Amino acid sequence: MASKLPLLVLLIAITCLSQFYRVSNSVIAPDLVRDLHLDARELGWAGSAFFLALFAVQLPVGLWFDRFGARRTVSAVSLLAVVGAVWISFAANAADLIAARIVMGLGCAASFMSVVFLCARWFEPSKLATALSWVFAASNLGTLAGATPLAWIAATVGWRNGFLGLAVVTLVVVVLFYLFVRDRPPGSPLPATHKESLRDVFRGLLEVWRTPGLLPLLSMHFFAYATMLTVLGVWGGPYLFDVHDLDGVERGNVLLAMGLAQTLGILAYGPMDRVLRSRKKVVIGGTYISASLFLALALIARPPLPVAVGLLVAVCFFCAFGTVIVAQGRTLFPDRLGGRAVTTVNLAQCLGLTVLPAVTGYIVEGFGASDLAYRVVFATLAGGLVLGSLAYFRSPDNASR
Repeated sequence: MASKLPLLVLLIAITCLSQFYRVSNSVIAPDLVRDLHLDARELGWAGSAFFLALFAVQLPVGLWFDRFGARRTVSAVSLLAVVGAVWISFAANAADLIAARIVMGLGCAASFMSVVFLCARWFEPSKLATALSWVFAASNLGTLAGATPLAWIAATVGWRNGFLGLAVVTLVVVVLFYLFVRDRPPGSPLPATHKESLRDVFRGLLEVWRTPGLLPLLSMHFFAYATMLTVLGVWGGPYLFDVHDLDGVERGNVLLAMGLAQTLGILAYGPMDRVLRSRKKVVIGGTYISASLFLALALIARPPLPVAVGLLVAVCFFCAFGTVIVAQGRTLFPDRLGGRAVTTVNLAQCLGLTVLPAVTGYIVEGFGASDLAYRVVFATLAGGLVLGSLAYFRSPDNASR
């Protein structure tokens, strides 16, 4: 385990930064609206822009993993996250914010998939979901930092200075990642990274897309994480401001509790596939509990604050089953296709994270940022989870044994 410690620490660090950048708009949304003169649609697109960039480069990232390794790929592309953070600190309008979020998304495009790619090499298959849950749960320190701490920073030194500071932190982490991460364990029999002809590249991609069980799994992955992060990372803060009149630090405290709940949920789901000897049962159970919680938020008109907070926190806990889907997807493929496999699986999640914040932004704009607007958003997210599960029922249950 000691030999894996530098790998785990730096994977956690690089994904913490990605998590922070993903959710950072939520708690400071009223400040962004005021300072950059945003409307709800522009705020929604600012949330989507990060994930649009992730979606656009997932397949190239997978090819780079297989050809150059995760260490060099992550270190190179993460420099764009530094650029994006600096750009946000100087943003003057919606166009600047959206463009900076796109650059930042490109910079974080390899972070989470490097966890799956590297953990699949450093941990045996039966422990993969648990290892992923450790890293993904710890990465939520970034989500927590994007709640009360960011609200406090915005209130003291300003959100612009906060992003300048994060640019420096990101640069330090990138350098350490390049220096200390290794693509495979010492003495590993796994194949080295290799050059492929263009024909071999597309043959490998075609093999990935022809893999039985992939499409049903992608349908669930489109909605699973995206529904939760649409609330935690985009509309949680505005909902608490518009409906419950909470100030920045109060909103940050609620989002902090939501992020902590997500962390605990990831840890709880991690070993469940081994306990139940089924990944499919874990995913289906989490899906329908989460959909029920979203439906409760949709049906209760202007709920008392404790009820609203309790439901939001519960959503983040029970909707944290995406790690199980990722582990299920990775075990469908041989190691030689590992990079393309994990990024292909992640395409669905990135597409969901691109579509749902933008669509819900139009809903909030159309209903005037009212209680009804957010209830329609919650109902839409509940329906999406159910819709994804209908196709997922046909996926193979490659249980961890």
